Amino acid sequence: MTVNRMFDECLYFNTAALARTLEREWAKAFKPFGLTPSQAFMLRAVVERPGQLQGTLADALAISRPTATRTLDGLARLGFVERWSTERDGREAAIHPTDSAHAIMDRIGAASSQITRRMKRKLGNARFDDTVSSVRHIRTTLE
Repeated sequence: MTVNRMFDECLYFNTAALARTLEREWAKAFKPFGLTPSQAFMLRAVVERPGQLQGTLADALAISRPTATRTLDGLARLGFVERWSTERDGREAAIHPTDSAHAIMDRIGAASSQITRRMKRKLGNARFDDTVSSVRHIRTTLE
């Protein structure tokens, strides 16, 4: 049995390999903006819901708070987000997009749409949609 065949039925191996493939594709799409895929998706979430708390943002993106902090640090260094202290607790930060973030959102959305269309062409719309739905269901069930 070859190594590839050994892992044909392994959920971990196949989803991890898929994640690496997707990471490379999305990295190419967001490279012109100087963003990693994680930063681009987080920025989209911040622009969609300005003022959300950092912890709420981490939960919405299904990432740890330290990961959210590092990603936000990068976005802040790039001038795309600002952290504002909240009135409730000075340690808590509300995340707001800057004008620079708003200025690139249409182009980020277009890059996302382009890569999604390309994947749907390769996989077919039904398989693409079913895969996203299945992976989301598995993720939420196992959490």
